[in-house]
Amino acid sequence: MGAAGSKLEKALGDQFPEGERYFGLENFGNTCYCNSVLQALYFCAPFREQLLEYYANSKNIGDAEENLLTCLADLFTQISSQKKKTGVIAPKRFVQRLKKQNELFRSYMHQDAHEFLNFLLNELVDILEKEAQAVKSETETSSPPEKTANGPKHAQANGVSKEPLVTWVHKNFQGILTNETRCLQCETVTARDETFFDLSLDIEQNSSITSCLKNFSSTETLNAEDKFFCDKCCSLQEAQKRMKIKKPPHILVIHLKRFKYIEQLGRYKKLSYRVVFPLELKLSNTVEDADIEYSLFAVVVHVGSGPNHGHYVSLVKSHNHWLFFDDENVEMIDESAVQTFFGSAQEYSSNTDHGYILFYESIGASNNKS
Repeated sequence: MGAAGSKLEKALGDQFPEGERYFGLENFGNTCYCNSVLQALYFCAPFREQLLEYYANSKNIGDAEENLLTCLADLFTQISSQKKKTGVIAPKRFVQRLKKQNELFRSYMHQDAHEFLNFLLNELVDILEKEAQAVKSETETSSPPEKTANGPKHAQANGVSKEPLVTWVHKNFQGILTNETRCLQCETVTARDETFFDLSLDIEQNSSITSCLKNFSSTETLNAEDKFFCDKCCSLQEAQKRMKIKKPPHILVIHLKRFKYIEQLGRYKKLSYRVVFPLELKLSNTVEDADIEYSLFAVVVHVGSGPNHGHYVSLVKSHNHWLFFDDENVEMIDESAVQTFFGSAQEYSSNTDHGYILFYESIGASNNKS
């Protein structure tokens, strides 16, 4: 990487961002799925800042038990505190911990980057929630006995514990979807909210993220065997159902469903469809109907023609420059090169590098309300 690193430094010259580090990650035998997602998360500025802050604070507490969160924080701290501006780092402890934690990632087989991202974010949330719970229990047990014995205080503490904890992972990635079902008999609308860390979108040939999002929120009629049980009518009725975004996340992660199970083949097939993803995205299928603007800052790309083999790389926007991360290698790319990862307009194409997970950050402070 020495030569490549110095090449990158030369390419950026005096435009090399102050205090920034561009490090490739060593591959430990098919761990590109992990490396590509870690690079996208490292260049998710609010997530990185809060993770480094968490690490700095937890170091003061003493020797915390090693877990996936401490390993990730340790890796990000290692990268950000390097004396050199470019180079290669081996995420050995993190990968070992990941394999120890989840047998799914133990084999040397080709893994799914989206599954890994999902597992990682949920695992981080679990760790943060357990830590908050432990701190809460400590403060409760260390309070004076007469206060603990006091009935109403205790009831209140129990009430509060039922409130879901909002961690900094939630504040960055969590959005809320609302599932609206309208009974066509009595017109009653039943709404059910659900949280999400990413949106998984079905894709079509020669489409765009905007059209995929429109399809995601399109109205579906429930009839025949799919009738809806309406509480007001107390019977099964025809209904209309649609999904809308009630609370858009600060960081919008979009997963393109490129791997589809084909019944006739009895296996999964990779869809190489051309799906245009813009550098600036307007999210319009929200409950408030207010357009929320997002800016693309990272893309995890799947390279290969099938679902069970291939490679992952990532494209990252950092300080208005686009960079290409391929395990140990890091190079600068032109912004116009991003469109070469949209997919193929023809079914059989020599281009097998397709955008798979997209990371967008909301523009403007209106979305930063926690």
